[in-house]
Amino acid sequence: MIIIFLILAIIAFYLLTTYNRFVALKTRIKASIQEIGNQLKRQADLIPNLTESVKGYLKHEKEIFKQLTEARKAILEATSKNDVKMMSEAAELSQKTLGQLRVVVENTPEIKGVESVNKLMDELRDTADKVMYARRTLIDLTADYNVMIVSFPSNLIANLFGFKEEEGLKTPLTGEHLEVSSDETKTPKVEL
Repeated sequence: MIIIFLILAIIAFYLLTTYNRFVALKTRIKASIQEIGNQLKRQADLIPNLTESVKGYLKHEKEIFKQLTEARKAILEATSKNDVKMMSEAAELSQKTLGQLRVVVENTPEIKGVESVNKLMDELRDTADKVMYARRTLIDLTADYNVMIVSFPSNLIANLFGFKEEEGLKTPLTGEHLEVSSDETKTPKVEL
């Protein structure tokens, strides 16, 4: 009798801990998606300040300002829809465009010496690093979660409670995510 009770207790303990691990991973995946969105929003807020800071020096570089505007628009659209695939594409577009701007700034001595431009470029670089870190975290969490979904015996618990594989950066995930209001992410306007 004690042996049966002990076996049932072990099974119940395993069921409970595995279920809680699924819930924890799923919650961390959603939080990671939100962190990508938050960092992209921060980047989108910094772009207009950088644009204003260098616009006077780069009147002949209209195409780069158009690309920066498109990148910012893509970021805002992706974060408002909470679409992971769109966020990933917007981040790539933003990085490409900011890389082009960085080259232009480095090749323009009068801009290179402007402290506010250097500070904004550093902030954008730091934000881009945070986006990449959040993306890496999402990829790792999704992989851990999906391994549990298909591994025996945790796959039995996944099927029992309806846990499904996550696609990470390939498709958007649905669900309630913490939202950051635009007032919380407002960036002061910088003008030279």
